Amino acid sequence: MFLPPRLALAALACLLAVTARAEAPMRGHGGPVRALAVTADGRQALSGSFDSSAILWSIEDGAALRVLRAHDGAVNAVALLPDGGLVTGGEDGRIALWREGDEPERIVAAHAGPVSGLAVAPDGRWIASSSWDGTARITPLDGSPALVREGHKGNVNGVAFLPDGRLVTAGYDATVRIWPETGAPLTVQLESPVSAVVAAPDGEIAAAGADGTLRLIRSDGGIRAGVEIGPRPLVALALSPDGRRLAAATVGGAVAIVDRAEARVRLTLVGPGLPVWSLAFRGPDELVTGGGDRLVRRWDLRTGEPIGPLAMARPADPLAAFAGDRGAAVFRACEACHTLTPDGGNRAGPTLYGVFGRRIATVPDYPYSPAFRRLDIVWTPETVARLFEIGPARFTPGTKMPEQTIGAAEDRAALVRFLERATR
Repeated sequence: MFLPPRLALAALACLLAVTARAEAPMRGHGGPVRALAVTADGRQALSGSFDSSAILWSIEDGAALRVLRAHDGAVNAVALLPDGGLVTGGEDGRIALWREGDEPERIVAAHAGPVSGLAVAPDGRWIASSSWDGTARITPLDGSPALVREGHKGNVNGVAFLPDGRLVTAGYDATVRIWPETGAPLTVQLESPVSAVVAAPDGEIAAAGADGTLRLIRSDGGIRAGVEIGPRPLVALALSPDGRRLAAATVGGAVAIVDRAEARVRLTLVGPGLPVWSLAFRGPDELVTGGGDRLVRRWDLRTGEPIGPLAMARPADPLAAFAGDRGAAVFRACEACHTLTPDGGNRAGPTLYGVFGRRIATVPDYPYSPAFRRLDIVWTPETVARLFEIGPARFTPGTKMPEQTIGAAEDRAALVRFLERATR
């Protein structure tokens, strides 16, 4: 799925692994839920989030069974192996294989750009990955060298395996490509960038378009049908286990359930109005969704109704008390990663409470990079202003902080004044 890189970087990372009551949304991620997969028996779900973590859930009681943290940045893709292994792909370009314990068994592949999609081969021996580095990889789990597929112009946003083992890739260049074992791919030119792709048991391919159209493509490259879902871009796609239904989500938050044989929308699920970034079927009659509200939700496809409450109280706005303050407005770009108050805790970045006068890399329990710990900086109004004048990459080499600058001196000054008040 194609997402602007800045959106992927603006993710929360504070994760509270809580146990929810039965039939309640699964709440625990600190950022939008970017990826979902459900086990074949329907008992567990694996979710990946912009908060840089993945969570393995017990679906029936909403309990977080495991919290997986290994990526520097958003977890954009997840997959499940037939033998129970878990796979996560991150913004850091790495693909991690998890078995038991709190650490990945190994890093099975690495891309030069964010991983955008994962797929497991029908025999469970290969993992396919797509990346914004413009490539797709087929990585054998036995440690053999990966096969690299190149040819897309720009981001590769999704991958899938056909039943015969051929790889399917979809890209921002508005193409779907079907790759033989050797030689050039069959390229299907479409009318808009493709954000996600799935392959059905009979070999048909479904591609989610940025123009709001779901296209059904035969394995020979012919387009069988186009289903107009709506004017908003499609950003997520899932296929039911029996291959009969597709779920397609828009950036506006609506999810269409499509009868694949008839190429027709049968049901539309309407959520709380936030983007739905990820989808997975739980059997033929239940859908699991993850979105911008940071929750994993369940839907009954027989009724079109959510399982458990849908309307959730939004968290209080920590900047509401600073309405009209120019510095607070500038800080809006930072609040996804940093808190300001004593009880706020660490997120993707350390808390800023008490930041002025504090030596760099000294907030307890925050996983600073080794390069960051070696820096000799004390945070003052001057050093904070300088950070945003020249950018984190130059001022704090080795940082995991998103690269950003504040060009206007008056905006930097307003931010510093705001932080002096808000972090005391």
